[in-house]
Amino acid sequence: MPDDGRSKSINVYLAGAIEYAPDGGKAWRQEIMKFLRDELGHSSFDPTSEEWDLLTDDEKENFRDWKSNDLPRFRSVIERIIHHDLDNLMNKTEYVVCLWDEPVTRGGGTHGEMTTAFMNKIPVYMVLGMEQRDISSWIIGCTTEIFPDFESLKEFLKKKFKK
Repeated sequence: MPDDGRSKSINVYLAGAIEYAPDGGKAWRQEIMKFLRDELGHSSFDPTSEEWDLLTDDEKENFRDWKSNDLPRFRSVIERIIHHDLDNLMNKTEYVVCLWDEPVTRGGGTHGEMTTAFMNKIPVYMVLGMEQRDISSWIIGCTTEIFPDFESLKEFLKKKFKK
């Protein structure tokens, strides 16, 4: 049977702002996940929901506060999240979709994920949420393709994975 992009499980890592994003980075991920699943048959790693599943009720309620008032507790939680996310990126991901916008520039996780993907030769497809000229040269160097919007990305992925 010819490979139509659906015959094997392709996992996509969804990188972008969470901590400083107005909606916690959820809306765009939900939209692209639906497209990836319905149009291409790809599964997605969504750190906005996966992160929540890793936490106890106490951690869900308090861990962001611990960043300021209980650094050892905060570190133990955030280190678990970092290990989980990077393990998924390095060992279960075929390509990354990244939204690069102003909130992502305040964080550090997406910067690390982009560099990790680059070092592991995992393709990174970036969607611009800000002017390309304002993005770090290092980050641009970690990308495989850059798209002005999600519609352009979707058209590219349809051509790449649908035969």
